[in-house]
Amino acid sequence: MAETTAKATLDDIVFANRNKAYGAYTLRKDYPRTVARALLIGAVIFTLATLSPTIINALSSDNADEQAMVEVDLMKLPPPPIDPNEPPPPPPPPVELPKVNTVKFLPPEVKPDEEVPEETPPPAVEELKEAVAAEKTQEGDPNAEEVIVAPEETAGPTKVEVAVEAPAPKEDEVFTVVEQQPEFTGGMAALSSYLSKNLRYPAAAQRANVSGRVFVSFVVNTDGSIQDVQVLKGLGFGTDEEATRVVKAMPKWKPGKQSGRPVRVKYNLPINFQLE
Repeated sequence: MAETTAKATLDDIVFANRNKAYGAYTLRKDYPRTVARALLIGAVIFTLATLSPTIINALSSDNADEQAMVEVDLMKLPPPPIDPNEPPPPPPPPVELPKVNTVKFLPPEVKPDEEVPEETPPPAVEELKEAVAAEKTQEGDPNAEEVIVAPEETAGPTKVEVAVEAPAPKEDEVFTVVEQQPEFTGGMAALSSYLSKNLRYPAAAQRANVSGRVFVSFVVNTDGSIQDVQVLKGLGFGTDEEATRVVKAMPKWKPGKQSGRPVRVKYNLPINFQLE
C-alpha cells in the first residue's frame, strides 16, 4: 500500500475520491506532453521565420543566374569601333565589262571639201548582225551583251514647278484658324492692362463671393473692329454683362490675315474675375 502511494502523482492525490472521468483529470495528466509539443512546433516555426530571408535570397539568386543565361544573336551585335589610326580599306577593283564586236561607222558630218577624208564605205548588214556600230573597229567577247545608252538629247522632259495661287477668301467668311491671328494693339500685355483698368467687379458678384473666368467669343473684322460678342461660358451675378461691355468697348485690333489678306476671324477670350 505504501509503494502504491509512492507511485501516485500529484494529479492522483488531487483527484482522489473524485470523478476522474469528468475531464479535468485528463487535461492535467496530458498537460506536460501538450506543452512540450507546443514548444517544439513554436521552435520550428520561429526557425523557419528566421531563415526565410536567406532561403528566398538563395532561390532568387538561382533564378537570376538562370535568367542571365540569354542567347545572344551574333548577327545582331554592333560592328566593332573603327580605329582612326588604321588606314582605310582599298577600294574594290573596277569591274571590266566584256567587250563586244564593233564596226567603225561615224555619223555623217558636214565639212568643207578640203577637209573631207577619203570615203569609207558603210558596214554591210551582215557585219552589223554580229557587231555594233561605233567609232572604231575592235574584236570583243561574243558572249557579251550589248548595252545601249540613250543619248541626253532624247531624254524625257523634266518636271516644271507650277505655282498655284491660293483663291482669295470671301469677304463675309469667318475663319477660326488663320496664318496670322488677330492681335490687340500693343500685344497681350496691353490687353491685360486694358482689362485691369476698365473691368469693374459687379456688386452682386462681390456679395455672393463669386470669382472665376468668363469666356467671351467675338469676331475681329478686316478693319480691326469688334462684332458678334457672345458669352460662351459665364458666371452670372452680373459678370457676363460686364465682360460683354468691356469687350465691346475695346479699341480696334490688328486684323488676322490669310494668304496675306486681312480676313474676319473668330476669337475666344477668357476674362478673369478675382476677388482681392
